[in-house]
Amino acid sequence: MSKIGKQPIKISDGVVVDIQETDVVIKSQKGEIILPILQGLKVTSENGVIKVEPKKNTKQVRSNWGTFRSLLNNAVQGLTNGFEKKLIVEGIGYKINKDGNDLVMNLGFSHLVKFRAPANIVFEVEKNTILKIKGFDKAVVGRVAAEIRQLKKPEPYKGTGFRYSDEVVKRKAGKKAASTTGSPSK
Repeated sequence: MSKIGKQPIKISDGVVVDIQETDVVIKSQKGEIILPILQGLKVTSENGVIKVEPKKNTKQVRSNWGTFRSLLNNAVQGLTNGFEKKLIVEGIGYKINKDGNDLVMNLGFSHLVKFRAPANIVFEVEKNTILKIKGFDKAVVGRVAAEIRQLKKPEPYKGTGFRYSDEVVKRKAGKKAASTTGSPSK
């Protein structure tokens, strides 16, 4: 039995779950998420609780059981509370500005870098160096954060570039000056 798959999911107030033959549609005021039901699984909703159960007992169905339950839980949590990723940019002259819903960033290149906001994603900028990415779909929020981080990864010598707020960048020691005391003079 899957430890994660057998746990029920509590449906929050304001979230509507519609279970169809092949899909589960989850709606709230924030938006809508449609999840296709994985093969071999049965989804039921009773008394404000969603349950996922396997139809067969194969290795693939057991694997899909916990995965699909986690995806359903993330959809319900996202439509209730939302998800957020925080990126911090470090470096001299590195700045982030909003232009409508899009971002305009100065990342040390000869040109400004523009990043268009995908649907259902909101950017918040604090102090021109802290970027908060908010949305109700966990996968989209994580993908957008990874795409922005990819523009200027943190480098190990000075630590400049984008990093997640909880990420630790391992720093390397730079070149060391050659010691002159060890060489004999002639």
